[in-house]
Amino acid sequence: QVRLVQSGGGLVQPGGSLRLSCAASGTIFSIEGMGWYRQTPGKQREFVAFIASRGNTKIADSLRGRFTISSDNAKNTTYLQLDNLKSEDTATYFCNADGKVSPDERFHTWGQGTQVNVSS
Repeated sequence: QVRLVQSGGGLVQPGGSLRLSCAASGTIFSIEGMGWYRQTPGKQREFVAFIASRGNTKIADSLRGRFTISSDNAKNTTYLQLDNLKSEDTATYFCNADGKVSPDERFHTWGQGTQVNVSS
């Protein structure tokens, strides 16, 4: 059972910054990639960012320049740096991960979510 534990959310003023983390634990043979999504009640989950184990990254067009994704492969952890936050960024942020628990068994799992509130 692979678990993703998230931290780093909170309340910030517009223009402020947060760094979210997502750490994978359990029996992990390999992690191929980790990503971030966000969701507001009543709206569909929105793609935010992705990073592959090789280091390739992708950021949603509307967020590029303000959000940055990174990872520490040795710690099985991904980070999402949120800068110059706007009220529209208020949402629950979820991470996910894809990989293998053994050479012949894949996994895909989600974190519990962490709340980001941007308000004056």
